[in-house]
Amino acid sequence: MVENKIAPEVDVLHKVTVRLLADDEVGQFNYYLETEHYLESSRYAGQALRYVAEVEGQWVALLTFSAPALHLKGRERWIGWSPRQRARRLGLIVNNSRFLVLSERHRYPNLASRVLGLALRRLSADWQEHWGHPVLVVESFVDESQFRGTCYRACGFAAVGPTEGFGRSSRDFYEAHGQPKQLYLRELRPRARQQLRQGRLPAELAVGEAEITGPCPFRAPALESLWERLGTLRDERRGHGLRHRQRFVLACATVSTLMGACGYRAFENTCQKLTQRQLRALGCQPDEEDGRYYPPSDSTFQRVLHKVEAPVLASLIGQWLAQQEIGALAQLAVDGKVLRGSGRHDGKPLQLLSAMTHHLRLTLDQVAIEEKSNEIPALKPLLKKLNLPPGVLITGDAMHCQQASTRFITQELGGDFLFGLKGNQSGILDKAQRLLAQQGFPPSGPVGEGPRPVGPPAHRPGGRQP
Repeated sequence: MVENKIAPEVDVLHKVTVRLLADDEVGQFNYYLETEHYLESSRYAGQALRYVAEVEGQWVALLTFSAPALHLKGRERWIGWSPRQRARRLGLIVNNSRFLVLSERHRYPNLASRVLGLALRRLSADWQEHWGHPVLVVESFVDESQFRGTCYRACGFAAVGPTEGFGRSSRDFYEAHGQPKQLYLRELRPRARQQLRQGRLPAELAVGEAEITGPCPFRAPALESLWERLGTLRDERRGHGLRHRQRFVLACATVSTLMGACGYRAFENTCQKLTQRQLRALGCQPDEEDGRYYPPSDSTFQRVLHKVEAPVLASLIGQWLAQQEIGALAQLAVDGKVLRGSGRHDGKPLQLLSAMTHHLRLTLDQVAIEEKSNEIPALKPLLKKLNLPPGVLITGDAMHCQQASTRFITQELGGDFLFGLKGNQSGILDKAQRLLAQQGFPPSGPVGEGPRPVGPPAHRPGGRQP
């Protein structure tokens, strides 16, 4: 080992280099991991890159970066993304699944952080070259009963909390192993977390995202509840030989859409990623020959969806989505969007006003905006369709800062609102500025700087502050 030839640590740190593992070195690499790493395994999941750290040609450390964990509560809270975003963007995260220092740690205490730092500097570029996309975030698990994680902290990783102590024993099941580990996370570029949770990725990261569908974001009980809710729809199909029930096809289409699929063929391809347990939970009938569960074909999706009333289906799915997030109806955002590829006879596309949850960013319902109109008249019928609890908070852009809209929310729904206020409504803006100044709030800047989120104090009972 190098410690017998190079005693001073400063020389080791100055001379150490990190490179990708060569094909003819895999056997030696695996041997060290299986004999000297505490996990005694060289296996990894999904796409991976393996690195070797050397000092004058001698190996001093080994690293493996591979596919990230599918579900981590600490990571999901740290990023703040929605299940659909996680499903489509999980590939932008990698896991430092193995890290083995071959030299004695007490003789070279800074070697691990030096090697890890060198590997992180080149990781994203290497991943881009080998797998076609960069890396934004790196995760790693540290068994704190054996290690302190000092090298990760020295390289800018943040400890976000222990795992729950479960390990995946097969594709469908997790078993408790009773050894929770500390989860460490690090951004590889500035604002990586913000990019992962924002509505649209930057152009260089969004390439191919439309074709990517990740793992299903819902567990079996939630899928079973979706299947039961869709059973209220009448199946208009007739004839013998119907392989799939309507509610199963609709449930598959719903889950595929939430996983990022767009189109019948994409529905079929996405459902092929579902496990046997998930297909069973969605209501699939077993095949008569081999007893396995198979997803619908693209033609089946087309035939079933063409016979279903879209507004009724959207309402049922919205009600189900609201149940998947505790408190989903306590805070809603309303926003208008143009439906792509929906040109009318006059060439103008269809516009929709949607109600979305804040945390999971799921669309609960939507209404079409009439021609020669805007979002303002559509707000009331949209919110009336939802069974909103008292005290609901509705957020929206400056267009909805209207007396009729705010009066409907506060007096008829018994809720509250938080709308942007722009300088083009100078009268309301001046009044709001005066009222806020009376309550001790500093000025929000000169008129015309852009939207400012201010809620009219007159509608905030008990002196609640915005």
